Amino acid sequence: MNMTELLNLLPPRSELERAFAAKDSSYDGVFYVAVKTTGIFCRPSCASKPKLENVEFFASVRECLFAGYRPCKRCHPLNATGTHPAWVDTILSRVETSPDLRLKGCDLKELGVTPERARRWFQQNYGMSFAAWCRGTRLAGAFMRIKKGSSLDDATFDSGFESLSGFREAFERVFGDAPGRIRDHGKRVVVTMIDSPLGSLLAGTNDDGIALLEYTDRRMLEHNIQSLRRRFECGIVPGQHPLLEQLRSELKEYFEGQRREFTVPLAARGTPFQDRVWAELRRIPYGQTISYDELAARIGQPTAQRAVARANGMNYVCILIPCHRVIGKDGSLTGYGGGLWRKRLLLELEKKTTGTEIAADQRAKKHA
Repeated sequence: MNMTELLNLLPPRSELERAFAAKDSSYDGVFYVAVKTTGIFCRPSCASKPKLENVEFFASVRECLFAGYRPCKRCHPLNATGTHPAWVDTILSRVETSPDLRLKGCDLKELGVTPERARRWFQQNYGMSFAAWCRGTRLAGAFMRIKKGSSLDDATFDSGFESLSGFREAFERVFGDAPGRIRDHGKRVVVTMIDSPLGSLLAGTNDDGIALLEYTDRRMLEHNIQSLRRRFECGIVPGQHPLLEQLRSELKEYFEGQRREFTVPLAARGTPFQDRVWAELRRIPYGQTISYDELAARIGQPTAQRAVARANGMNYVCILIPCHRVIGKDGSLTGYGGGLWRKRLLLELEKKTTGTEIAADQRAKKHA
């Protein structure tokens, strides 16, 4: 069973009603609430309070729309799992095809988007304002041109900058070094967005490996990006990288239930204690879980459960460093930055995939 199939499975009606009555945001993305009397559909956490006899539950936005319901303007259910607005896709496409393009406020308004709306969306999903994202995209292109031997003048004007002084200032602010010295030791973390069945992920890499993989709706996203910049002591810019393409491919296989281990290299960088915890997380086998107590014991510090839990929560590379495989001592799901509903689905994906393979092996042995 793959992730798409899991997303189409609803919990029992009693659980759906309880979560909706409690406005439980941990169920946002697990199901949607459609109100027959108004014709709209909402997230479980929506503040609306229709009577239960007037609602029906769906597993996906697609089912709600096909049933004739409209998205709620209060809770915006289309964004519950990181769906890109159409105007964002248009902007991304334009910049990818014309890296030196300078989109101004008037250009955004022609697309029906206010500059404030663009700033807020990019801040929430990329950890930087729209202006910073555009500037970073141009600087990323200049970085690669310089690394490949282009002259400073060519890199400046081919990247859409109007003056050498403005280019140098922006370049040093992002990369921490002058453009002329970047050929030999220039460093940067390249970020892009990757779609998944659980919503959009912001992925980042340098030439050594994946350094960031976070759900774009995570509350700590902007703080974690700033921490990443400090730890790697380099600029973070939008762009593409071969390792990001490898990651995209391997994540697709994982969510389809066809991959247990990731081969894309990692470059996670934390404190010495965090590094020990993250390394131990990677040793938890696919389809299995352990408690925080056991994780603390495995790193040789059995009384450090709280510190282990904090290190778990500071993991910047979700899924690849499988912090979702750590659960409470009583078997309950606790603490996951992407939301407990995502943790539940990841564990169910791995459990059902493992169970299917075990059953197939048993059938093969029986008929051997």
